[in-house]
This record gives sequence, structure tokens and C-alpha cells, in this order.
Amino acid sequence: MAKKTNFELAVIQNVKDARIQREWGQRDIAAILNFSEGFIGQIESPNHPSKYNLNHLNILAQEMGCSPKDFIPDSPVTEFK
Repeated sequence: MAKKTNFELAVIQNVKDARIQREWGQRDIAAILNFSEGFIGQIESPNHPSKYNLNHLNILAQEMGCSPKDFIPDSPVTEFK
């Protein structure tokens, strides 16, 4: 099973932070993306390879009233191998 990179984890955390700030649950994100709530849980789990793609970030940004780049870290993320 492929492990998520630190960059991917940072993007997922930014989406999660935005979700929590809006007092949305995983169910809300799932409804927006037409996924199951369980799949969002897999995305937010560091132990599962599921992740958001750029199209997902674009859709979430539209719904949250922000830019997709708000989910991307401001600085490069170091990957330790």
C-alpha cells in the first residue's frame, strides 16, 4: 500500500482544517464530492492511500468560497525517505 507523502498529508490537513472551521463533518465533504463518508475518513487517515486530486480541491474551494491554492502549503514540504 502506497504511503501518503508529507505534501499530500499537508494538503489533506488544510482541507480538514477548513472543514472544521466551517463546522462541517466528513459527511458534508462526502456530499459535495459525491463520495461516501467512509471514503473521506480514508482520505483523512494517514494510514490509507486515498487522497484528494486537483479536481476535488477545485470543487471544495468553490463550495467553501476560497481558492484551491488555499489548500496547498505556502512553502515546499520536505520529504524524508
